[in-house]
Amino acid sequence: MTDASDLMRLYLAEPDQPFPSLELADPSGLVAFGGDLSAQRLLAAYSAGIFPWYNPGEMIHWYSPDPRSILLPTALRVTKSHRRAVAIADYAVTMDRAFAEVMAHCAGPRAKEEGTWIGDDMRAAYLRLHRLGHAHSVEVWRDGELVGGLYGVALGRSFAGESMFSRARDTSKIALYWLCTQLADWDFALIDCQMTTDHLASLGAVDVPRAEYLRLHGAAAARPGIVGPWQFEIPVPNSPGHSPD
Repeated sequence: MTDASDLMRLYLAEPDQPFPSLELADPSGLVAFGGDLSAQRLLAAYSAGIFPWYNPGEMIHWYSPDPRSILLPTALRVTKSHRRAVAIADYAVTMDRAFAEVMAHCAGPRAKEEGTWIGDDMRAAYLRLHRLGHAHSVEVWRDGELVGGLYGVALGRSFAGESMFSRARDTSKIALYWLCTQLADWDFALIDCQMTTDHLASLGAVDVPRAEYLRLHGAAAARPGIVGPWQFEIPVPNSPGHSPD
């Protein structure tokens, strides 16, 4: 059980206070609580392999679970139904065209779930990161309507996936397929999936020890990233903003 002195070591009392050592994380991966969602704090967290996760109205909780779920961009598992969905050309896929709208959809109610962990403060914080060029989205459109997408945070050549949504069958998988395809083309080393779910495992995500994740992430994050708003540099069906060869 975590005692009062341990809790005090995990509490971020000052804006510039560094995160505690990951060795102090509890079995759930909780590293710290408190602090704020400033761009400086969020970038320091992602650099260290830490992310915020808490319910609206709660104090901010910061996690770095062990093991860590990751997906290599070249290792996405594409089923027959997934492949059929990708092959259908009645949609368009874009990057960084509707970041705020993607976050709003990700924050919406889900089937068989109550509430959301993406509150207004989280949405405002990641929109700031997006405007600074650190957070990115993938959008799937049908007939001009946003029907699927995902968003996350990039550091160098490492991408941390945050959330995805579907308003039509398989559209989040379509977004992930084209994200992986483009990230592989850009030589990104990994997508951080944070915590394992059956759905992510079915797509090819695997658990690795936190130390291994930190090694991979640290090396990838240290490499120069993609400057400015993202757009596809590979041919994507019906999608503006790319330049097919």
